Amino acid sequence: MKLTLHTIKPAKGAKKSKKRVGRGNASGHGTYSTRGGKGQTARSGGSQGLRFKAFKRLMQSTPKLRGFKSLNEKPSEISLAVLEKNFLDGEIVNVKNLKEKKLIGPNVKRVKILVKGAISKKLVIENIACTKSAKKMIEKSGGQIKQDEVEKKVIKKKDNSESKK
Repeated sequence: MKLTLHTIKPAKGAKKSKKRVGRGNASGHGTYSTRGGKGQTARSGGSQGLRFKAFKRLMQSTPKLRGFKSLNEKPSEISLAVLEKNFLDGEIVNVKNLKEKKLIGPNVKRVKILVKGAISKKLVIENIACTKSAKKMIEKSGGQIKQDEVEKKVIKKKDNSESKK
């Protein structure tokens, strides 16, 4: 048979007729029309009303979300003890070197040095933020902290915004 517009038919079982309720008892779906007995659920719109009431209770019982999640990336933290263990005397510590030694993840862009442990080596820290006490300990051991102007501005801006709170 040739396929033309007047010969195209849907596949067997593709067209299902809608269930017709309330068309007499002989149909098997008369009297209560598949709604069961009396009550709210037997009435029109009854089932929806119940759903919304339960939803309202659910909404009231869930606690409100407070605060917000900052879009700014927090710096990855690294301790002085880790620097002491993984770097030699006079070595340069920057984000690139930390990634090479796998002390931070490959996608980390900012790092901050914290005081956890002690340091005795003279390290040169480049473009990495430090806490005040970490800075003192690094300089006390004979190390240096070098930062670009751009990095300094970013750190100052962050410090100012934190002090306003």
